[in-house]
Amino acid sequence: RKEVTGVDEVIGFHKYNGDPKVEIARKNEKPFTITHQKNIIIADKSYFQLVPYEWLTGSIQTSLVEPYKVVLTTERARAYFPGLSFSAMMGKQIIYNDTVVCSVSGIVNVPSANTDFIFKEFISQATILSARFAPNYSMNWGSVNGGTQLLVRLAANTKPKNIEAQLDLLEKKYDKGNNNQGSVRHFRLQPFDDIHFSQLYETFGDHSANKPVLYGLLAVGAFLLVLGCINFINLTTAQSVQRAKEIGVRKTLGSSGKQLILQFLTETFFISFIALILSVVLTPFLLKIFSGFIPAGLHFDLLHQPYIIGFGVLLTALVALLAGFYPAWILSRFNPALVLKNQAYNGNSGSRKALLRKGLTISQFLIAQSFTMATLIAVKQINYVENKDMGFKKDAIINVETPFLFNRSGGPQDTKRITLLNEINNMPGVQLASLGNDAPSSGNWSSSDMKYKDGKKEFETDVRQKNGDTNYLKLYHIKIIAGRNVRASDTANEYVINETYMHLLGFQDPEKVLNKQIENVPIVGVMADFNQESLHAPVKPLAFSCEVGNSWLLHIALKPGAQNWKSTIASIEKKYKHFFPDEEFYYWFFDESIAKFYKSEENLSSLLKWATGLAIFISCMGLLGLVMYTTSQRTKEIGVRKVLGASVGNIVSILSKDFVQLVLIASFIAIPVTWWAMHKWLENFAYKTSLNWWVFAISVLFMIIVAFVTLGFQTIKAANANPVESLRTE
Repeated sequence: RKEVTGVDEVIGFHKYNGDPKVEIARKNEKPFTITHQKNIIIADKSYFQLVPYEWLTGSIQTSLVEPYKVVLTTERARAYFPGLSFSAMMGKQIIYNDTVVCSVSGIVNVPSANTDFIFKEFISQATILSARFAPNYSMNWGSVNGGTQLLVRLAANTKPKNIEAQLDLLEKKYDKGNNNQGSVRHFRLQPFDDIHFSQLYETFGDHSANKPVLYGLLAVGAFLLVLGCINFINLTTAQSVQRAKEIGVRKTLGSSGKQLILQFLTETFFISFIALILSVVLTPFLLKIFSGFIPAGLHFDLLHQPYIIGFGVLLTALVALLAGFYPAWILSRFNPALVLKNQAYNGNSGSRKALLRKGLTISQFLIAQSFTMATLIAVKQINYVENKDMGFKKDAIINVETPFLFNRSGGPQDTKRITLLNEINNMPGVQLASLGNDAPSSGNWSSSDMKYKDGKKEFETDVRQKNGDTNYLKLYHIKIIAGRNVRASDTANEYVINETYMHLLGFQDPEKVLNKQIENVPIVGVMADFNQESLHAPVKPLAFSCEVGNSWLLHIALKPGAQNWKSTIASIEKKYKHFFPDEEFYYWFFDESIAKFYKSEENLSSLLKWATGLAIFISCMGLLGLVMYTTSQRTKEIGVRKVLGASVGNIVSILSKDFVQLVLIASFIAIPVTWWAMHKWLENFAYKTSLNWWVFAISVLFMIIVAFVTLGFQTIKAANANPVESLRTE
């Protein structure tokens, strides 16, 4: 605010770290306690200048100036103080984690529009500095914490690059602890309109969107519409001869080409409109089927979503135009003199139309084949990431939260944790229990700049940090390849580093890095690499230490083959409630949290399966229609061939050959296109399956089988027909 030019407004806030417990003091009543309360931030008035809340009591200028003040949304205010008016709530006390007592200084209405800014409690930023509110809100330049956010509103004609350069200079000016000339930190501005879609950082709300998935949904919808349009064009032009005499009569009676085009387009629009009505009826059921893709607040309601009606009508008109114009144009060009003589096609126009139909058929199967190949590759990748060895044990392990404390000075709560841990370790259904921070692979992580000095050379890098007791590495089967495990301690006085960090420090032999020091703390061991995040990300440098005083998560390995894990978990809950009677017992299976990393990929796979099924069904419908038309046009040819001695197999082969060739052409076009698209998709993963040739071969073989099944019934029926029936008019 003071030193960077070109900035009109600076908005800084902190998401409330941890899992807060909120206690509401009520007159003449027992305090009302709520655990796992979410959507709390520490902010000042600048936040409310960014997000347009309506102030019901209090003031944007004064409510968050002093320490120990809190502003509530109407939803939270009514939940905390039911029955009181908003003015009566002013000055009421709220206690956070038994530590910080704040008084209500304002109440606001949340914006009515959808937003990622879903916060409901706003503690004054002055509280941090005044109350030593949380060590996590530190002034350490080397720490990274996603809970601390800064937004800037740029002045007119200011370029982001200019602000970024000033931020870099600001860091150099004030980061006095960074004496390493080789260490450079750069700040980058993220566009505000990218927050909702960003895959680089977490959004504030629960409804973040994934642009690739949205584009994928649009592409699938567009491809399926194109398939439907191609089918309509193909079948309409193939059967145009059946309406030739009608067109000839209409033209003879004075109809113009424009009138005929308008007639056929109107017919197509009517068909599309019927499809629109059916889609309106089916959409609520389809939304239930695809509920995994859809945020909970999204619903289908034509009465309150009139823009959907407009979109549906426009889409119907567009589809009718795309699908109907070419057939209408072709039909309107028939020569009445010829069609009335049963000579609808003269010259080479018939062959041109046949060539068009072949091209459209290839396009249909190109889309269907691409979907099939993409589905196989997506399923293969998902199976790969779900079953790949990530470097640790993940089965039969549960994680249990204990109360998150800001003051970790070895107080009575830490003693409770250790006692609880010891009692859990003695349970018959428990194989091993450990106390640490987050699990080996987690969506949460912390890192700091760590310095390694070797003689005159000093090397600084960003390092992920995990801590736990001496059972942590053993419980997760993380292998120590050199040295030893850390010894029990309340603070970080020894490190076990991973192979990636070892290589980054310039060592290839793990024995040689032992007893070296980072941040004046000795390295006592080297552990094998394991993935700290999903397989989208590579392994990062990591240092593990034993800090029981900074650990809050119980890691419990259940005995494999145990008959009743439920009873073991119930026993753990009973012990937990004994030590923390006012806290909610919350646990999850570690392998399930790993599976959640790939939820979007699972959704994509499910979507592709549905799209592939629909694409194949639509393509086969078109193929079947063309086969029926072709066999009816070649009835006499089939009769002559049978009279001259052709077998049923020969005739089926002749009739099927051209169509199978079209499917093969589509398949070989689809292979390079799909390979390129899926190669790009796999680039989102640091670890990915290979694009094997057999995936494409299976897909091609499957499509040929589908084509044969589609062709089979009609061609065999035509081949078995009595030639006397087809030749009796000759």
